[in-house]
Amino acid sequence: MAEPLKNLLHSALVTAMAERIAANAVAFDKAHFIDLATRNMQQLELMQRSIQIRDALVETLPSAFSDAAAILSAALPQGGQQGLTGWALLPVSQFVALKGLDDFDLSLDLLKRLTPHFTAEFGIRPFIDLDQDRALAAIGRWTADGNHHVRRLASEGTRPRLPWAMRLPALMRVPQPILPILEALLDDQEEYVRRSVANSLNDIAKDHPDLVAGFVAKHIAGASAERRQLLRHASRTLLKKGHATALANFGFAPLSGVAGAVKIETESVDFGGSLAFTLTVTNESAASQQLMIDYAIHHRKANGSLAPKVFKWKSLTLDPGETVVMPRQHAIRAITTRQYYPGGHRLEVLVNGAVLADGEFQLVMP
Repeated sequence: MAEPLKNLLHSALVTAMAERIAANAVAFDKAHFIDLATRNMQQLELMQRSIQIRDALVETLPSAFSDAAAILSAALPQGGQQGLTGWALLPVSQFVALKGLDDFDLSLDLLKRLTPHFTAEFGIRPFIDLDQDRALAAIGRWTADGNHHVRRLASEGTRPRLPWAMRLPALMRVPQPILPILEALLDDQEEYVRRSVANSLNDIAKDHPDLVAGFVAKHIAGASAERRQLLRHASRTLLKKGHATALANFGFAPLSGVAGAVKIETESVDFGGSLAFTLTVTNESAASQQLMIDYAIHHRKANGSLAPKVFKWKSLTLDPGETVVMPRQHAIRAITTRQYYPGGHRLEVLVNGAVLADGEFQLVMP
């Protein structure tokens, strides 16, 4: 069984933090910090543990933020020497976000220095929320930084809907201020950074589909393979929903002249097994057609209603009169993000965003 996520923060890590901090602050009370940070730790989940460690830092570091920031900065790895790194820096970034809002520039500089050792994407968001223009002006300069972790922080930290983090309502309403940041990183040499850009654009697409479709249209002409991959990933929500401009950006026309049928091979699926189905699709038109084929499973909810989840399948080109037969197995097993319920479920096959064929199956729970 996988180790619980909460155990990424543990008592030994807290002790190591205390040693690193104390090496740079003679008056730091290590024992008090360890006692506060580890109190009832086994009963706490990951973020609760992090907040408790953050609060222990508040209690034991100097009350003047500039003094605390100097200690934390000195405790980071420097010149090949060991220092605070990894998950120990999650509560540190939370400390900066809590105590450093009145020292805006100092805090952003510390978070920038911290992020090569552990992402500070959660820590910068309260500063964006407090003074968006000032924060984005500084963050925009990070797009030219020589460290790819800092460049990624510029895109990841400004994501309007960053998972696990506070949302940025102003950027959800009006995302245009972060588009220059994303544009500057479209051709970043690191895939790690480019994927963050794609995820940010996908976030924006959930609230502003036409804006992102237009952004992609503007930047796809003559795009490198790497940029094209980024823009395709950025468009994934729009493509799943059949957004006309998004489909056109990648050469997919509205569905016409295509016939299809799906056969459910396993009309009753035991939980833990697989749904087997076969799609037959024919191009009945006189021209070749580029098809993006996905499928949606409409899962039964506790109240008996059905909710769809779209899964990517395959893109292909069909010549006039050509038929393809495509078998598929879809595993239905326990995952952390879904609760399954027995009863009727629905399968839909989507071609260029439109439903081409569908069928039903029963899910049997143990």
